[in-house]
Amino acid sequence: MNLKELIKKGESEKVEFKKSLAERKEVLETISAFTNSNGGHIFVGIEENKDGSVKDVVGVKIKGKEIENLGNEIKQNTDPVIYPSIEIRELKGKLVLVIEVKETPAKPVFAKINKIPVAFKRVGKTNQKMDVNELRRIISEGREFLWDSHVCEDANLEDIDWKKVGWFKSLYKYITGKEILTEDRRLLENFKCLENDTVKNSGILLFGEKPHKFISNNRATVVRYPEDEISDTYLDIKDFYGSIFDLIDNTDKYIRDHIQIASKLTPGQIHRDEIPQYPLFAIRELIVNAVAHRDYSIAGSRIIIKIFKNRIEYHSPGGFPPGITPENIVDMQCSRNPAIVEVLSKVKYIESIGDGIDRVLNSVKNHPLNPELPLFREVGNSVIVTLYGADMDKLEHKKSERKLNEKEMQIIDYIREKGSITSGNVQSMFNVSRDTSSKYLNQLIKTGIIRRHGRGKTTYYALK
Repeated sequence: MNLKELIKKGESEKVEFKKSLAERKEVLETISAFTNSNGGHIFVGIEENKDGSVKDVVGVKIKGKEIENLGNEIKQNTDPVIYPSIEIRELKGKLVLVIEVKETPAKPVFAKINKIPVAFKRVGKTNQKMDVNELRRIISEGREFLWDSHVCEDANLEDIDWKKVGWFKSLYKYITGKEILTEDRRLLENFKCLENDTVKNSGILLFGEKPHKFISNNRATVVRYPEDEISDTYLDIKDFYGSIFDLIDNTDKYIRDHIQIASKLTPGQIHRDEIPQYPLFAIRELIVNAVAHRDYSIAGSRIIIKIFKNRIEYHSPGGFPPGITPENIVDMQCSRNPAIVEVLSKVKYIESIGDGIDRVLNSVKNHPLNPELPLFREVGNSVIVTLYGADMDKLEHKKSERKLNEKEMQIIDYIREKGSITSGNVQSMFNVSRDTSSKYLNQLIKTGIIRRHGRGKTTYYALK
């Protein structure tokens, strides 16, 4: 049936008329309803009668990037993201905007109405909100259509890194003390990473030899800025690829290597206490969350982590999963990628009971320098988590408990290795005078870490 015939029949289960683009909210509701039902067409520029028949073709005026902006608005306000076909057609000498919406298997699709996600269904000529029981039924029936359970196009068993599967088994044994006796291929089938001879998206992401070859948006980019704001210059920019395990481990290591860590000596202790600018657990857990819960279906997307002087921002593609808000994120749990989460939980990369965010908050609260609590936001089609850094200047520089400078730490390390040190050794190490050498050693004596032994030329210094 062509478009003119569709319009002639009036509004129906698959046809909706809108007079103008000012009815954005109603357009979003209809898109949700069509995707959750049998698809349909939205005609913008047609005024309808009360019975749903055509009253008049009023047309629309398209200015600049209005169609592009409408497409972006639909993407930003639907979850999962919907990419409808939008085109301009001429009808009775006037321009009509035609939005074609197809039914999606990944139900339910939510429309964000006043920033609140709501799912609609099409009943006759109307859009109706789905109630909680209907949502539960659809989610339960539609779990097989979740993105991570989709077949990865063009991938086959040869694209699986079987060494990575062996590594997984070894890690599982190390963590649990139990050995996985299941054959490798059967194990991945049990994890819903394989089905017969087909490889699922979760299988490629977790155990693929080159995941980026098939899922190009599987990457994390870390950008380091010199100050507290975005600028034209940056200290470094790094892209990370590989399996989900590799992304988590390598990104975590890179961030840890580029944050401030203060060393502190306490009287009576030989070892140094290290205080990082951020809780190390929080750094890693927020990476895991970004990788495990992001929306991989958004074309051209990637995880972006911005490291500023005073904070780290984690940008994860896709808004909050249905039902999750910044206010209830500690108590609620929902994952777009349950197969991925299940495998990660087996080796403690993620907690299956869903208390990761609660533990992040606790790690911040227990930090000795009391940094600000993290901020969770939904901006556009991304979740942004801001992890605030501690003010390292808060460390008290007391005689009995202060940060050591680099030279003092080198002296301590020398004593650990050799057993003792002399003033002459210190002069040679740093090419300094005898007076400067004595100054370094006397400062360490005051901390209570080292002690002077002997007199005159026989004087040496050892750990107290």
